[in-house]
Order: sequence, then structure tokens, then C-alpha cells
Amino acid sequence: MRVVQLAFQIGAYLVGLSLELAIMVVLLRGQWRRYPFALIYLIGEFLITVLEIEPSLGYYTATAAEKHAFAILYWVNERILHVLLFLLVISLVYRATAHLRPRRTLLLLVIAGTVMFAGITLLIHFDGSVRPGKWMTPWTRDMNFFAAVLDIGLWGVLIGSRQKNYKLLLVSGALGIQVTGEAIGQALRDMSESPLVATLTGDFIILSNIACLYIWWQAFRLPVTAEGDARCATPTPLRSPE
Repeated sequence: MRVVQLAFQIGAYLVGLSLELAIMVVLLRGQWRRYPFALIYLIGEFLITVLEIEPSLGYYTATAAEKHAFAILYWVNERILHVLLFLLVISLVYRATAHLRPRRTLLLLVIAGTVMFAGITLLIHFDGSVRPGKWMTPWTRDMNFFAAVLDIGLWGVLIGSRQKNYKLLLVSGALGIQVTGEAIGQALRDMSESPLVATLTGDFIILSNIACLYIWWQAFRLPVTAEGDARCATPTPLRSPE
């Protein structure tokens, strides 16, 4: 079982890191100006993933002290990624609401709501007397659920718009798959103390992340019109100019 899990982890790292690099290459050809927070998020996720490879792959044979150190590293990285995630979601909301008049007011409400929700749920779940994962898991579950709600609202705005931005629809839809997958996985993990459940939910979260990255890769390869929006559903080769 451990050999299979190790093989899955190595394969997931190779696929995930390759997709992140491929997306960053496409963005750096010019689209990063339209999606700067997508690039920032990818850079952060790439660096954090690289940082976690060695302790993650050696987790089963690690000492108790090494496992504790990895747990601290993992949950610190999760907080960083969630900050980058919400910055990305907020930036997508801002881009999607370009046609709305109370744009800044809506953006301020989204930011205020995010900060309030994060603070309230942190106060509810925080418990310094237990290991970080015990309270961080339900907190990150709630944060991912809130991100999924924001993403649904973003989709509603995009679908209701007369001028469809298919690239933004794909990007936000893929992000919805990731945060929903993470929320489900963390909810199941919080409900059970079984190591098998923890492993399976972790794999489910990884797969939802890879699905998001793959869709992003396809989305950012779409041709770009003068307005900067994708109007074609057929991706072009990676080497093609943007």
C-alpha cells in the first residue's frame, strides 16, 4: 500500500509541477498582465510544492520530530496559499464585474466579507491545546467552502453577461473544482480519524488540484482577441503565439 501511495505521490508531483510550469510559460507570454494574481498564485504554489516534496515523500519513515516539523510547515504553507487563493478569487471578481457600475463597492463588500468570515471561523475553530491539523482542517474546509460560494457568484456574473468571456469562465470554473474538492476532502477527513480516510481524501484533493491546473493550461492556451477575451473553444498549441 505504501509503495502504491509513494508512486501516486511522485506521479502527482511530476504532473502538477509540469502543469504549473506550462501555465506560467503561457502567462509570461503576455497574459500575466490580465491575470497577474493567477501567476502569483502559481508561483507560490510551485515553490511551496517544491519545498514540501522531500518531507512528504519521506513521511512514512520519518521520526516523530520530523513529522511534527512537516505538519507545522504544511499548515503554514496552507495559510499562505489561502491568502493567495482569495487574492486570486477577488481579482477574478473584479475583472468579471467590469461592466457593473458599483464595481468598487462590490469589491469592498467581497473583501470585507472574506476577512470577516476568515476571522469568525478562525475564532470558532482555533484551539491551541491540540495539534494544528485538528483545528486547521475544519477551518480550511470552511474557507474553501466560502471560496466555492464566491466562485459560484462569479460564474453567475459571467453567465449573465451579454459578452461572454470564455477564458474567464474556464479559469473560474476550474478554480471551483479545486476549492470544492478540497472542501469535500477536508470535511471527510474531519469526520474520521482513520489513516486510510486521510490518505484517500488527500489523494482526492490532489486530483482536484491537478484537474484545475489542466483546465487552466487549456484555458490560457486559447487565442486572445484584441479585447483580451477568449472567443474560441479550441486550444492552440503551446508554442503558438498569444
